Amino acid sequence: MSRWEPGCIDLAADAIGHAIVHSPAGFLTRGEKAFFPLSLDVLKRLPISGQYGLGYFDGLPVMLCEVEAAAELEGYTWQALRPLMLCAEHDVFKMLGYASQIATWAAHHRFCGRCATPTRALKGQRGLSCPACGLTQYPRLSPSMIVLVTRGDEVLLARSPRFAPGVYSTMAGFVEPGESVEACVRREVREEVAVEVQNLRYLGSQSWPYPHSLMLGFHADYAGGEIICQPDEIEDARWFSLNNLPLLPPKQSISRYLIDLYLAQRLGLPEPLLPN
Repeated sequence: MSRWEPGCIDLAADAIGHAIVHSPAGFLTRGEKAFFPLSLDVLKRLPISGQYGLGYFDGLPVMLCEVEAAAELEGYTWQALRPLMLCAEHDVFKMLGYASQIATWAAHHRFCGRCATPTRALKGQRGLSCPACGLTQYPRLSPSMIVLVTRGDEVLLARSPRFAPGVYSTMAGFVEPGESVEACVRREVREEVAVEVQNLRYLGSQSWPYPHSLMLGFHADYAGGEIICQPDEIEDARWFSLNNLPLLPPKQSISRYLIDLYLAQRLGLPEPLLPN
């Protein structure tokens, strides 16, 4: 059972169970932890510009405190979300990912997109409404696909210039308006590495908070073509033997799940579970 349950809750100051603090520089951390007991004294020393009830962790309400600038506090640092993926337990990372998405959404919708009036939070639901024209903005998700392409005991992996040194991963891309996810898989693989795929199988999904993606995971068979990397997007792409894989993404990611699942199926090992 998950320790983290998201939800739109109203929090009075004396109802705080947990508080996490976010700024443009990331989350307030102590050591490597971004989820720890925060005293009211520390919160009072921060220039908090917004507060949002996020949900419940271990049954206690969680409040997100948003600050417009990362203030310096002795004994604390600010940490971006992505590195926290490597050191936080999965339920904590899910909560931080959700908090990051809510913070981004709130910052981007402070004013009405139709008439520029300052928006107001709706009571009892996750929405920002315009008091002048009535337009309501809700947090949005951008559907995207991620796919493992295989050819027998070989997997097609690529690396972006943005990846950590030496890391290769599966290919991914955002769904265009009017496009099915399956069509997106074929198009993105063709664009990124000039390869055709077939026999698409959907395997699962994962929220990907960079900043608001929903990753839909697929497995596809190689159908033809020679690898030609897309300039500026793909630094390198290769066929890797299952017996000689490169550095891979973190275990918590759906990309790693797709690779580990195929590896287990080919080698007769226990199948991994998708972190959700």
